[in-house]
Amino acid sequence: MNPTDEQTAAADAFHAGEHLALQAGAGTGKTTTLDLLARTTKRRGRYFAYNRAIAQDARSRFPPTVTCKTAHSLAYAATGHRYTRRLNAPRRPAWQTGQALGVTRAIRIGERDLSQKTLSNATLRTVARFCHTADPAITGHHVPHLRGLEDRALHAQLADHIVPFARKAWADLQHPDGGAVRFDHDHYLKIWALTSPKIDADFLLLDEAQDTNPVVEQIFLSQRSHAQLVMVGDSAQAIYHWRGAKDVMTGFDGTQLALSQSFRFGPALAVEANRWLRLADAPIRLTGTPALDTELGPVTQPDAVLCRTNVGAMAQVMTLMAAGYRVALAGGGESLRALALAARDLKEGRQTHHPELVLFACWGDLQDYAAHDPAGRDLQPLVNLVDTHGTDVILTAVARLAPEPHAQVTVSTAHKAKGREWPRVLIADDFARPQDSNADDPTGATPSPDPVDDAEARLAYVAVTRTRQRLDLGGLSWIHDHPDATLTG
Repeated sequence: MNPTDEQTAAADAFHAGEHLALQAGAGTGKTTTLDLLARTTKRRGRYFAYNRAIAQDARSRFPPTVTCKTAHSLAYAATGHRYTRRLNAPRRPAWQTGQALGVTRAIRIGERDLSQKTLSNATLRTVARFCHTADPAITGHHVPHLRGLEDRALHAQLADHIVPFARKAWADLQHPDGGAVRFDHDHYLKIWALTSPKIDADFLLLDEAQDTNPVVEQIFLSQRSHAQLVMVGDSAQAIYHWRGAKDVMTGFDGTQLALSQSFRFGPALAVEANRWLRLADAPIRLTGTPALDTELGPVTQPDAVLCRTNVGAMAQVMTLMAAGYRVALAGGGESLRALALAARDLKEGRQTHHPELVLFACWGDLQDYAAHDPAGRDLQPLVNLVDTHGTDVILTAVARLAPEPHAQVTVSTAHKAKGREWPRVLIADDFARPQDSNADDPTGATPSPDPVDDAEARLAYVAVTRTRQRLDLGGLSWIHDHPDATLTG
């Protein structure tokens, strides 16, 4: 395939030795472009892959002058191999680890009782969050927020209690031969990052840069003094801020270029994608491939149904199964199974150790929290699903899920659909329409919807660009009536 003008411009900038940030929209051939760059030089390069599968695929495409690895793979070769004995250690319950660290009693914060198990889980999650950052030490900033302790003062009390134990856990993890805390791959990546490593390469290629963890960003950017840096990604697909990812592209000190020609879909779908790109204030707009006649309209037999939430996905699974379809769930059903088991515990009067529901004593407490506390509104769909169907029906549906190759339809959240594509896609109805800000205005003024949140616009952009042949906007159809959705700009 002949390179586009945009791909040629990227190759020219790379050949000139410029540090480069390449905004690559959905379906624009970013990996093909990186391969093109690598083949314009005989210099030695390193390709940072987002995960092992992408690294393996890249090895079959890139020239032998480019080593394709994940950041974890580099860290293991440099540091992680010293911890092999700990990596292979058996799993142990978090409460046992907490006990070994000195977490031996329950505490009360505000109106919530926090068990020893809850505190142990929070301690280990604090260490995990620290490992995703570029921070040099554990502080209260790394302590996770717990449902029911959203108040800043209450969270500060929790952090004061947790941080000393988390620091003790981190000190435990420094010993290669053994310790109380189960050692995992993010631990040696963080240990390696804290040594300020130098990567031996003439240039580095960072893929999926919009979803880079700060710890990987720190490693990558610190090579600038001796290596040419090239990052590629799509800022409009930065949808993992909630788990610590950071879009490192827009603030990057280097030449900013774009790939806007999508080879996945045609012009009609590009128009819809650009609607969301404008709402997300994204730096690019897409052009579809004229030879591809991608349609927008009703889809009665979708290849994929894309949902906003895990609970929405579960509802779709159950609806499709009831209609006789063989259904797959992208990523499997374990997270939904865990939620259903946690809900069953609460309904039967037992506390659960699920991190989202750990502070609720019973199902009634959760129902009240979801219905009346603004911080719990996102749990209302879970409550409705369980109250309507019961946990046993949900667990039965999860057990009946088919492997994707044998399914008639795949249900996925938009998050898990990222990087994937299907011929015919239906958008589920759990994507939230902005509320009317003055719906209760006593003057009788016509309600006007709130602005579209940019994070929701990015997620919608990911969802609508997964199709090749036909898209049913379904739960996102409201955008055509929204005043912010004009196509100018």
